[in-house]
Amino acid sequence: MAPGRADEVLRIANCSGFFGDRMAAPRELLEGGPVDVLTGDYLAELTMLILWKSRQRDDSLGYARTFYRQMEDVLGTCMDRGVKVVANAGGLNPAGLADHLRRLGATLGLDVAVAHVEGDDIVDLLPSLQAGGNPLDHLDTGRPLSEAGSAPVSANAYLGGFGIAEALAGGADVVVTGRVTDASLVVGPAVWRFGWDRTDWDRLAGAVAVGHVIECGSQTTGGNYPFFREVPGLEHPGFPIAEMAADGSAVITKHPGTGGLVSVGTVTAQLLYEIAGPLYPNPDVVADFSTIRLDDVGPDRVRLSGVRGRRAPEGLKVSVNLLGGWRNTMTFVLTGLDVEEKAALVRRTMDRALGGEASFADYDARLIRTDAPDAPTNEQASAQLRITVKDPDPDKVGRRFSNAATELALASYPCFYLTSPPGEGSAYGVFWPTLVPRHVVHETVVHHDGRRVAMAPGPTDTAPAPSPGSSPGPSETGVSSPLAPSAPSPPSGPSGSSAPSGPGEVPGATTVRLPLGTVIGARSGDKGGNANVGLWARSAAGFAWLAAELTVERFRQLLPEAWDLAVERFELPNLLALNFVVHGLLGEGVASSTRPDPQAKSLGEYLRSRVVDLPVALVDDAPVPPDAP
Repeated sequence: MAPGRADEVLRIANCSGFFGDRMAAPRELLEGGPVDVLTGDYLAELTMLILWKSRQRDDSLGYARTFYRQMEDVLGTCMDRGVKVVANAGGLNPAGLADHLRRLGATLGLDVAVAHVEGDDIVDLLPSLQAGGNPLDHLDTGRPLSEAGSAPVSANAYLGGFGIAEALAGGADVVVTGRVTDASLVVGPAVWRFGWDRTDWDRLAGAVAVGHVIECGSQTTGGNYPFFREVPGLEHPGFPIAEMAADGSAVITKHPGTGGLVSVGTVTAQLLYEIAGPLYPNPDVVADFSTIRLDDVGPDRVRLSGVRGRRAPEGLKVSVNLLGGWRNTMTFVLTGLDVEEKAALVRRTMDRALGGEASFADYDARLIRTDAPDAPTNEQASAQLRITVKDPDPDKVGRRFSNAATELALASYPCFYLTSPPGEGSAYGVFWPTLVPRHVVHETVVHHDGRRVAMAPGPTDTAPAPSPGSSPGPSETGVSSPLAPSAPSPPSGPSGSSAPSGPGEVPGATTVRLPLGTVIGARSGDKGGNANVGLWARSAAGFAWLAAELTVERFRQLLPEAWDLAVERFELPNLLALNFVVHGLLGEGVASSTRPDPQAKSLGEYLRSRVVDLPVALVDDAPVPPDAP
């Protein structure tokens, strides 16, 4: 297709934010209004391990089957309306998914052109890379892959959007990929439609920012929004649409009449999700999020513009998954009086039965105090002792462990009961982010007619990769960060705070004790073994207070779990926001973490619940939430 006009808009609608999102979303988007490109993001670090397990059972699988079922429903509609489909649902088997979609088209009587992008799977290259002198160091810990203790089962380089653009330019109706970055699902169609080249840094950066906003589906339209009482129709929010312009700007919106909300606040929340500093690297460009401008341009319409970009670094990020061993969890319910003593009795008894905590590779016991004194209901008087064990030996963590817990039913603390019956352990994975040189990754587009086109790498910044411990950039971006804005603040070192920047003056000294979330929003998530928490104010004065108040030291006071962990702090004054990265909070990643919330999804709301001294002026100016229908 020829490059679009300067005033043309490309409507890109995203129907999936994760593997398991709303099945009806593609149909709802197609029936709700005009759409030019339907995208879907199905992959995350954990998903790649899930898909590997599915392929062990059936070699023809390894892709997101939910996407296939969605295409059974809407492929004909897409063809009738000329809607292109771009999805990373190919997972570990994009060729297999493409073949199944062609068969589906034939079954439906459709002449559908399906292309796929491959080359991200480099698991077979890892031994030769190591032999050639690349230790494949872990981006957070600096440890070489040789010390991981087990062989990788998957390794996928994060690819950019130009392969997708090539497939669309070759006439594809549907493009499926393996591991591209989430934002590439928007970058690719924009490059194709507007004819951008690899040095259109600002336009590419705009598309990356837009892709980051809509990649998580309804999380942009009011889902997981801290001020959710302001969101109408949250029982069934619509999915996001980006009206992409040739200059790289876009209006973020949703179909009229659908539930949810698109506002500067909901877009800000998503921009802060799972990032590190203001420089947000992707394989095609580094987008400077400190240059983003957000403007409310109408009901459920927010214009995103002004994004500046620069060359991407030479290293490509690789998501490696390893089998870490076996794990099992048993949860004891402790009700009423003497909760601490009951928990201590259980731990002593389990130690005696199992040979002590040291007999396992990892033993995690957490007393979760959900109980209240003089509780009005039985449930509200109950706490939980959650014991998780991990070990390379499945027998250690299987029925031997869970039976030991069950055998206490009539021989331990009063009112003993468990939340589950005894069972075997389950395999868990370890996430290992690392870097490889671009030239070892051979991205290839397989067109619908069978032609194979090797994609040449674009121009890059040859600056060295970050040293271990420096910020590697977002978990889903696919490249190393071109700079480390500041080293992570050590647990006992300086606070790492900086003077507030941006507009506004710190409000007066009169304060009131209230939860931080009375005036501050937050969104949190996982970055491998790290957690990120973005916090933003709703006014310039609010940001001036937030930037002055929330130093690294103060952050640790509000989040005691982070007291002995390295923490990075970043300011984004244009978004009235701060972002914190807590290194190591999630251990070896979501599949391995023993935290009840292994993806740190609730961390932001926990921080908002902490009671602080808020300026009265900010509280008085806080919006009063309406009674959302």
